[in-house]
Amino acid sequence: MSHDTFSTYTTAWCPGCGNFNILDCLKTALEELGKDPYEVLMVAGIGQAAKLPQYISANSFCGLHGRSLPAAVAAKIANEKLTVIVDTGDGDSYGEGGNHFLHNIRRNVNITHFVHDNQIYGLTKGQASPTSMEGMVTEVQVNGNTTTPLNPVLVAIAAGGGFVARAFSGRKEHLVSVMKQAIEYNGYALIDILQPCVSFNKINTFAYYNKRVYELAPDYDSSDKQTALITAMEFEEKIPIGVLYREERRSFHQKNPVLTSGIPLVDRAEHPDALNKILNEFR
Repeated sequence: MSHDTFSTYTTAWCPGCGNFNILDCLKTALEELGKDPYEVLMVAGIGQAAKLPQYISANSFCGLHGRSLPAAVAAKIANEKLTVIVDTGDGDSYGEGGNHFLHNIRRNVNITHFVHDNQIYGLTKGQASPTSMEGMVTEVQVNGNTTTPLNPVLVAIAAGGGFVARAFSGRKEHLVSVMKQAIEYNGYALIDILQPCVSFNKINTFAYYNKRVYELAPDYDSSDKQTALITAMEFEEKIPIGVLYREERRSFHQKNPVLTSGIPLVDRAEHPDALNKILNEFR
């Protein structure tokens, strides 16, 4: 597979934004996995992170704010052959899309979810997001953010997520490795990717993350849920990155008898008479 299989295009991101490295790492991960653009569907909602599908040569769908997961899940259920990847921000995924985030963990559809977590709403000019630090002053939270920040990886593990990871856009080789593992995982895979917003978050900068992140040791047991929960709660002076928890679970397709035949829904014969009969019931 050529390292030029996936083209990337001029972006509208601010110089120094962590999204650049995430885009570059995704391109590398897909090429190292031997994927072709026609095999990949990129799905997003709205936001700076959600612009990523517009900047890489693959199939893409950009929907409503917080509603990327339903579209991604529907596409994967209809065509299991697709490699479906969701790229959204922390506000999109954990704020507007928080309900979909929780319930897709339960469904365990085989999609990969990359959350560009800059701990701020970047597209809408810098108000606090679900992961913003308590006390952070913004032009909206002028007296400081008073809400407790969401710990998405802790929530995902506790909710039953089978593949939960954290990464940092500044550690490119490590990020590529974690991305490849997530894409190959058979089920819902989440990577919360820490990345600086150079325009609106002057606290959680590249230097801030680079000083605190550390890669999980090679002997870290990602199958130990109790250890994973404790590790996921570490997020102050030291921030662990890597696959925090991994459990092999039956995916949505494996549990659904309609989908176990091996023939994707998109390739099955159409039955217009049956569909018309259902539609006529609503007339």
